[in-house]
Amino acid sequence: MNRWSGVEEFVEVVNSGSFTAAARKLGVSTSHVSRRIDALESRLSTRLLYRTTRQITLTEVGKVYFEHCNSLIEEFCDAEALVTQMQTEPLGLLKITAPSIFGEKYIAPLANEFIQAHPKLSVELHFSNDIVDMVHDGYDLAIRTGMLKDSTLMARRLAPRQLYVCASPDYIKEFGEPKVLADLANHNCLVGSAEAWSFQDKGEATQLKVKGRWHGNSGSAVLDAALRGMGLAQLPDYYVRPKIQLGELVEVLADYKGPDSAVWAVYPFNRNLSAKVRLFVDFLSDHFSDHLPWDDEIMLEELNRRQASNDL
Repeated sequence: MNRWSGVEEFVEVVNSGSFTAAARKLGVSTSHVSRRIDALESRLSTRLLYRTTRQITLTEVGKVYFEHCNSLIEEFCDAEALVTQMQTEPLGLLKITAPSIFGEKYIAPLANEFIQAHPKLSVELHFSNDIVDMVHDGYDLAIRTGMLKDSTLMARRLAPRQLYVCASPDYIKEFGEPKVLADLANHNCLVGSAEAWSFQDKGEATQLKVKGRWHGNSGSAVLDAALRGMGLAQLPDYYVRPKIQLGELVEVLADYKGPDSAVWAVYPFNRNLSAKVRLFVDFLSDHFSDHLPWDDEIMLEELNRRQASNDL
């Protein structure tokens, strides 16, 4: 039996003062309200109301039962109102995971801007290159880069992401430029978190395991080694495009460049996505659609270089 059956009708009768008024408020017939309360009293094996033609009076047990049930109804209404509000207004905790460097550099500033605009919202940022279990670890949103694996998660494309193989002009001058993928075997490759580099050869995606005397799990460290002329690196555009544009790095093997693998916002499937996630993903998408922040860096570094040249 539904233990909640009759409780709402009972509380509404007491608050409204009559069966007729309660029925009108609940949108049902008076007889329906009467039957529900009769069934409730039968289930509890006690009388809750004294009913006369003129008035309704609570029994002693009914008074105690009403106080508790009225509080439950109020909390239930508050809970429903809160859920409704959460679907329209960002509030509560927004828990986000993102790749270390990309998250720190591009996602954190946007998250900060977003929560400043929504004072009822708080944020928890977790930066790691590990793929976390979003559902198990309680994350609302993950920012991921590259090709996504099949999963039950929902994904929205935020920005393009292109891998570049590059080296410093000094390295190219000393060791030459690789022309085909097989040439990589004769070069010192700066091996990052992925030991196999991604390419597209004759329209087919391919993975090539590379080797070298430098290994590390930080894209920034790989970039620094490449700028120092220590070897070839394969890095995403947001690391190297400004450096290539300014001539500090040279792109090689451009004919084998893989397809755009994108930056993604990933979140658990939910038919009624909360406002905090929905609006933040919209905010990220609008930001990256307007411009790519690494393009801004190209212009900024060029401006700094020109100012430095003028100063000389």
